[in-house]
Amino acid sequence: MAMTAIRASLLRKSPSRYASAPLFLPLSSNPQNQTPFVFTRLFSAGDKPSIDADVETVYRIISSSASSENLKQSLKSSGVFLSNDLIDKVLKRVRFSHGNPLQALEFFKFTGNRKGFFHTSFSLDTMLYVLGRSRRFDQIWEVLIDVKGKDQSLISSRTMQVVLGRIAKVCSVRQTVQSFWRFKKLVPEFDTSCFNALLRTICQEKSMTHARSVYHNLKRDFQPNLHTFNILLSGWKSSEEAEGFFDEMRQLGVKPDVVSYNCLIDVYCKGREMDEAYKLVQKMRDGDMAPDVITYTMIIGGLGLIGQPDKARNILKEMKEDGCYPDVAAYNAAIRNYCIAKRLGDAYGLMDEMIGKGLQPNATTYNLFFRVFFWSNDLTSSWSLYRRMMDAGCLPNTQSCMFLIRLFRRHEKVEMALELWKDMVEKGFGSYILVSDVLFDLLCDMAKLVEAEKCFLEMTEKGHKPSYVSFKRIKALMELANKHEALQNLTEKMAMFGTKIQLHDSEESHAEQLDSLPC
Repeated sequence: MAMTAIRASLLRKSPSRYASAPLFLPLSSNPQNQTPFVFTRLFSAGDKPSIDADVETVYRIISSSASSENLKQSLKSSGVFLSNDLIDKVLKRVRFSHGNPLQALEFFKFTGNRKGFFHTSFSLDTMLYVLGRSRRFDQIWEVLIDVKGKDQSLISSRTMQVVLGRIAKVCSVRQTVQSFWRFKKLVPEFDTSCFNALLRTICQEKSMTHARSVYHNLKRDFQPNLHTFNILLSGWKSSEEAEGFFDEMRQLGVKPDVVSYNCLIDVYCKGREMDEAYKLVQKMRDGDMAPDVITYTMIIGGLGLIGQPDKARNILKEMKEDGCYPDVAAYNAAIRNYCIAKRLGDAYGLMDEMIGKGLQPNATTYNLFFRVFFWSNDLTSSWSLYRRMMDAGCLPNTQSCMFLIRLFRRHEKVEMALELWKDMVEKGFGSYILVSDVLFDLLCDMAKLVEAEKCFLEMTEKGHKPSYVSFKRIKALMELANKHEALQNLTEKMAMFGTKIQLHDSEESHAEQLDSLPC
């Protein structure tokens, strides 16, 4: 079939972009799991400032308590009502602020042991994530066993994925699979959704080769479904491997959906096999399956990889003419093509076109430009774009902040770095931990001890723990400047976050630790 006919088949009306799965499941809707009135969510949208203040109060209690008894007493005397909503937010705060995991666990147990109270699935999954990140595997299994006895329905396939993901980061595939089988005694149903959670974990934390091996070893114990194959199709770089799973799917009688086709199209586009991608789009059409916005976005990205950014932009125009409207991700793909080609004028033109169509550029959009400016060492353009971003009300993400702070350090621009930090503190964006390491390096190199102390205290006031490397640099300068009183204050602030977690160095030690855990 001629390429023009294939292109015409692509540019027909298609459904809108489907949403990706959230990191954690929403709260349980099981009526049997609902708490009595006194423990339910009592805060409305108008109470947000109040609950935010309560979250901060409870978080500080968790961070500063020296013992379990001290924590419980402080919570009781605080006067804060410990609702499900507040507990969800506090644990989320602990997670993103890298708070003390053991004190957070004491908080989780204390609130969960109240008569008639049931944690939400979000609280459970967040608590397990915090413990897993600090490699507290013993406590993970203890929590799961306790939850099973109280409300087994909270332990879901999403819970499995959270736990297995943390285990897979530090343990072998064998140990990850062994932990998977331990869940058989914990989850309400040990079914294909659990198998899919394992496969997704292996795909994300290990390799597609490992995922393929696990799939073939365990597929007889479970019934692979459409979701199973979509997971396995989504990570391949080799079109031959992806086609193999696609064929096996159809042999087992599993009908591919638009996600399945998009996964294979993505492999073709990233491999610069655009003819194969177009053929597969036509095959979708022949099967009465409309390509969606994600399909078009992948085609746009593939055209950019083969050096055809203008052709990709035409896809955007033709989509709109055919009634399929591009979203922000589709525009970002086209903008990325022009950034790769160093045609920033065209890239800016597309961003203006987005705004004209009612689509607001997001942090990813701006990061495409920040990356170009970073590698071209263009401080002026980076700063100008940052001010434009803030004026537009789009908050930078961690990647944006890192492009900027590293460029400021390279040019020794203390004022710009401090302004970025001020915006972060006031508006609450970016990773304090990552940005502060570079910021403190810059301030210490420039002998800006007063500013370093101020930023350090602002960080701890927000409940974020500075790295030990940064603390040692500031400590050394303070000792040289004989600022012993200020140093004592910083030392006390660091002590609020507990002792430093000692991590094992070898995979074997992790495997031995996990082998000893109860199941």
